[in-house]
Amino acid sequence: MKIALFSDIHANLPALQAVLADIDQKNPDLIYCLGDLVGYAPYPNEVIQEIRRRKIPTIAGNYDEGIGLSSDNCGCAYKEPIDKSHGAISIAYTNSIVQPAARAFLQELPRHFALDFEFNGEKFRLLLVHGSPRKINEYLFEDRDEKSLLRIMEQAQADIMAFGHTHKPYQRILGNDDGNTFRHAINIGSVGKPKDGDVRACYVMLDINPETSMSKAESLSVEFVRVPYDVESIASAVEASPLPNEYADMLRKAY
Repeated sequence: MKIALFSDIHANLPALQAVLADIDQKNPDLIYCLGDLVGYAPYPNEVIQEIRRRKIPTIAGNYDEGIGLSSDNCGCAYKEPIDKSHGAISIAYTNSIVQPAARAFLQELPRHFALDFEFNGEKFRLLLVHGSPRKINEYLFEDRDEKSLLRIMEQAQADIMAFGHTHKPYQRILGNDDGNTFRHAINIGSVGKPKDGDVRACYVMLDINPETSMSKAESLSVEFVRVPYDVESIASAVEASPLPNEYADMLRKAY
């Protein structure tokens, strides 16, 4: 079973369209969106409309939660004063243009999806979250302490956990204390606002089948797919909007 997972579109309609076109070509069995449809770019309504039109199961991201609640707080961890100032402009602008039906959609999104599989008498769970199972805006970076990451997954009863929020894709295979089984932590990256130096949109294709086993570390197929799109078109749209021009530069350089 092929499962396409994508996240963190952040109102970047050209990137979403390119990713969905690529997913259509690969024809997966299931498609899920792991949240943060809005913020930082001028097309929140159009992105939400496309997700709704395609009926793609979607969970809430922290930015979706903020806009859904008409809040001035997106739950973002801005470290520098200039970033906080730019962030305040972004959420105020997004709140000012998002349509009532789009806001209601964000407000009603669930916080996670859990998919249970059983092959050859072995059961395991794929958990889909935005930040972490504990907090919608918790950052799980690649250098997270292994014991900490394992503990988070154990408490959530997740054998495979897919998430976004950091905009930096990675996969980590973690050995359980029994020495015989493994857990998979997969950051699926960002469609619309990559921060790993690669300007292309990113999503993940999982292949879960009867050969997949948590006792075989390499039996889970995880493909990170990078999709080129017209970055300049969205960067120019950002510059033509009330959003800070720095957000356009971030798109052009993926930081």
